[in-house]
Amino acid sequence: MTTKPAKIVAILTALPGKAGELQALLSSMAPSCRSEPGNLRWDIWQDRGNPERFVLDELYVDEAAVEAHRDTPHFKDYAARIGSLAERTAHVVTPVNLA
Repeated sequence: MTTKPAKIVAILTALPGKAGELQALLSSMAPSCRSEPGNLRWDIWQDRGNPERFVLDELYVDEAAVEAHRDTPHFKDYAARIGSLAERTAHVVTPVNLA
């Protein structure tokens, strides 16, 4: 049995006046998220057309790594704070076999 990588794409649009605080929160998480054993990628992108919109691009070795990520103190802190900073849409996706 092979495991499939799991990708998370989260779109975060800052609430009025909260863009700086949102960016600071996301930036502070990067070192912890990137050092998780199952993490392959954790990047923050900012929308060129709307600088108050950020996109999180995360890649994990498998779904178990995503669950481990959600159980970390830094994710729990993020989850507790994000609602007061941004509107959030997140998608957890797996690759489609194109062969």
